[in-house]
Amino acid sequence: MGSVKDLQTIKAPTKDSMGVGRFHFSDRYSIFDWGEMPDLIDRKGEALCMMSAYCFEKLEDKNVKTHYRGLVDKNEKTVGFEGLEQPSSIMEINLVNVFKPNAHVKNGKLEYDYSFFTSKLRNHLIPLEIIYRNGLPQGSSVFKRLEQGQITIRELGLDHYPKAGEKLSKPIFDVSTKLEEKDRYITWTEAQNIAGLTSRELDEVKALLLKVDEAITDFASRASLVNEDGKIELAFNDHRRLMLVDVVGTLDECRFTFKELHVSKEIARQFYKKTGWYRDVEEAKKTAEVRGIKEWKSLCASQPPKLDQALRTIIGEMYMAVANEMTGNRMFEVPRLAEIVKKYRDFSEKQEAQ
Repeated sequence: MGSVKDLQTIKAPTKDSMGVGRFHFSDRYSIFDWGEMPDLIDRKGEALCMMSAYCFEKLEDKNVKTHYRGLVDKNEKTVGFEGLEQPSSIMEINLVNVFKPNAHVKNGKLEYDYSFFTSKLRNHLIPLEIIYRNGLPQGSSVFKRLEQGQITIRELGLDHYPKAGEKLSKPIFDVSTKLEEKDRYITWTEAQNIAGLTSRELDEVKALLLKVDEAITDFASRASLVNEDGKIELAFNDHRRLMLVDVVGTLDECRFTFKELHVSKEIARQFYKKTGWYRDVEEAKKTAEVRGIKEWKSLCASQPPKLDQALRTIIGEMYMAVANEMTGNRMFEVPRLAEIVKKYRDFSEKQEAQ
């Protein structure tokens, strides 16, 4: 069970061959590494599944290898996107092994041992989240990292200090850890070392990231969305060939905007950033890092409140509308995205006036 989807193993992977599994997408959501939040977003699971399946199939058409096998219909048959009669929340995939780095405390700090990952290993998840940035909208983590001195303008590949809302002339590629207790931004050199990548494989990772970025930008434009940034996850198949895995091109993996307004999980993030719980989360993460404690959530002084009910409805409608418009298939009976965005603007203005 994951924070937003569950994995059913039909055939377990072995050292030398991939297995078969199914993602069961739920209506749960997760932000700030917290895991499952206290309420649900109506039909979010089906919308995510439809978006990702569509993107996987279109990327396969562009010769991008993925772990996608198809969607599971109401008769328990595995079919392609066009063969589906109604939305599904179940996706069938090829499975690889997931090897987690060993965690240990050294000099009071939590460290991870990645020595198991070598250039000889195959049929496994690469322990990285690989990120593209086409713009720097309000809320981008880049601004926080610059302010805290965690990254420099030069390391970002920029020649000036960026402004919120800035569109980049060429995408920035970023990378973070994937299998640690808290995601941690790292350099590409460190990413290559911990994942056991050769120089050629690192170049292939970046080339694949660009190809996926360009494809998602095209898919998003069909819903009048701007693809600001997003992440992908990769694995090596049983022949140590790169393969796109997990989920791709959705409102959870990408940060989309509609006329500069966020249309993604960022809406929920912005709501929670105004709560005392968010401040407690930030404090708990800092304390855990200083003390070398793995389970930072145990240090959090409060639990997350529920989303505002009206906002929860708006977010659910956004997920469904984007699925409709990105894929060109009206699978969900909801208004057009432009109408839902207007509803959200009205909600935000009312909240600010209170």
